[in-house]
Amino acid sequence: MKTLIAAYSGVLRGVACSVILMYTFCTDWWLITVLYFTWLVFDWNTPNKGGRRSQWVRNWAVWRYFRDYFPIQLVKTHNLITTRNYIFGYHPHGIMGLGAFCNFSTEATEVSKKFPGIKPYLATLAGNFRMPVLREYLMSGGICPVNRDTIDYLLSKNGSGNAIIIVVGGAAESLSSMPGKNAVTLRNRKGFVKLALRHGADLVPTYSFGENEVYKQVIFEEGSWGRWVQKKFQKYIGFAPCIFHGRGLFSSDTWGLVPYSKPITTVVGEPITIPKLEQPTQKDIDLYHAMYMEALVKLFNNHKTKFGLPEAEVLEVN
Repeated sequence: MKTLIAAYSGVLRGVACSVILMYTFCTDWWLITVLYFTWLVFDWNTPNKGGRRSQWVRNWAVWRYFRDYFPIQLVKTHNLITTRNYIFGYHPHGIMGLGAFCNFSTEATEVSKKFPGIKPYLATLAGNFRMPVLREYLMSGGICPVNRDTIDYLLSKNGSGNAIIIVVGGAAESLSSMPGKNAVTLRNRKGFVKLALRHGADLVPTYSFGENEVYKQVIFEEGSWGRWVQKKFQKYIGFAPCIFHGRGLFSSDTWGLVPYSKPITTVVGEPITIPKLEQPTQKDIDLYHAMYMEALVKLFNNHKTKFGLPEAEVLEVN
């Protein structure tokens, strides 16, 4: 039960603080809210400059309970040198990207010890940083907005040894997340490769075995009204609403929002050396994108049998 509560509390704490702050505005403590929002005006662009990470927050004991519940594991295959910057492509998205969160925005799996001198930044929707207090919580874990301004800053004005983790498939990939399926949305996702070329940041394929196993989802067929609604949300808001469920809070025999306790193993592959090209051509982008796709498939094939998949399992690249 302790691990189940931990799995909830870490994710919900920031949202709860935002609600409490808004509530205080309607009480005798309204001045606290006014002072915070006044300060927020001057601090608005901090997330775009790497934020304010806190090793204390990243090392909270609650993250270790969160890790052990599934459990979640981070596997290193190659060293990363601190004189380079990196873009990690994280696959698959799953419903919530729990492996990405645990491995790169906390120290539960000892990412800083496994990759000494490398500072990970997990990129997520910029809209999350418009929520008061929640933004502070996200920044404390080293989470940043997934937009060009932020990535340009981290790769050009923040020194070396930075690793930006981008969940490449995004909302579109989450729509196909289901247990037993290993599929990524990548074939037409080339923006991250262009960014890597512009900054000379090495690309690192990363695959999380088990990410799709922790929730069950209702999959709407292409052309159905449900898929139409999801795509409209994705286009105009940036995320796609999914109808999914996990287990109940007090019983694994009931439905709820607690994820199933299925192992998630995130394997970080070999970095692909990328040259710095201020104006990369489409030919350059296509070349390194093809190299990245090949490296990701190779990573999947080299490790799939170690984590419960049959030798015949094929990674579907869409």
